[in-house]
Amino acid sequence: MQEILTLNSISPKGLERLPSSLFHVADDVEDPTGILVRSQNMQEKPLPANLLAIARAGAGTNNIPVDKCTEQGIVVFNTPGANANAVKELTIAALILACRNLAPALAWVGGLKGTPDIAKQVEKGKSRFVGPELAGKKLGVIGLGAIGVKVANTATHLGLQVYGYDPYISVEAAWNLSRNVIHCVNLGDLYSQCDLITVHVPVTKDTTGFINDEAIAQMKQGVRILNFARGELVDNAAMLTALHNGRVAAYVCDFPAEELIGESGVVTLPHLGASTPESEENCAVMAADELKDYLLNGNIRNSVNLPGVELPRVGGSRICVLHKNVPGMLSGITGAASEAGLNIENLVNKSRKDVAYTMLDVSGNVGGGVISRLRGLEGCIRVRII
Repeated sequence: MQEILTLNSISPKGLERLPSSLFHVADDVEDPTGILVRSQNMQEKPLPANLLAIARAGAGTNNIPVDKCTEQGIVVFNTPGANANAVKELTIAALILACRNLAPALAWVGGLKGTPDIAKQVEKGKSRFVGPELAGKKLGVIGLGAIGVKVANTATHLGLQVYGYDPYISVEAAWNLSRNVIHCVNLGDLYSQCDLITVHVPVTKDTTGFINDEAIAQMKQGVRILNFARGELVDNAAMLTALHNGRVAAYVCDFPAEELIGESGVVTLPHLGASTPESEENCAVMAADELKDYLLNGNIRNSVNLPGVELPRVGGSRICVLHKNVPGMLSGITGAASEAGLNIENLVNKSRKDVAYTMLDVSGNVGGGVISRLRGLEGCIRVRII
């Protein structure tokens, strides 16, 4: 029986994927082999000795100590694309918010209650909220992952001329991207041409605050900027300066900050990007499936710290070895299996930066001797027999 700890409320649709005959799932499990989490901060939490995997029901893993997990042989999963449609829809709505001044218009109308002759006041005051149409404008999409591709493709149907930038675009994303999206090889080209810019990249040491004074200086006068990825991607001080001097006409984001709230030209939403029932169900189902497949079969899909490895089961026992990506490990693993009299029927080995993962399907008696040999290999991090 696998013990699964839930650190947040997880959609029942996801929990249904973990049958009670194989998994005990609860929010008070003391020694879990797996954890399901949404937003709870795990950075300072101790990691149980038996913990094998953490599945985040969402895309970002900033709340998980990923490096520490890697050192301890704990796989960290996320759910890329599960909330993509929800974020795409809100981003499209934000394009209209940014152009048509809907937020200040709504606030102004709310203040008319109780005043005489509202119709006359509306006709007199509506001109202050005039804003441009989307059709014919140029939209720059930075980051063409699951969300960025959906935003770019939908925007082409709204009459926007779309420019895309992503030096790390995957083959799958490239196949899904509309041929009408213009490819930019550098950000400068996108900045200089686009009337609207939307950001869809993860937060890393290289992307933190990359929308800054220098970047904004390269953009068109009166550009409108959207951020539905992460608040840390934008230097808020630089953004406010640009709003005050007119370089930026509007900033719409999903990440309220003290310095942004109430500022003219800023629309902040309360992190609603993935807040739909459908998105929460999709994320929970994907996270549960990833966790289940790894715990039962050793397969890794959508890990942020280990390579993706999948191998169909061919019977017998499965040996799973997480190890450092150093010379001699594969021969050491296969040698240990051979010394134990095991026949290797299937094998896969993949690496990701400094770590690697090897799975072997073997026939024969997998005893404690082979486990000891494997754990004794220099560079071995974790061994499992399934």
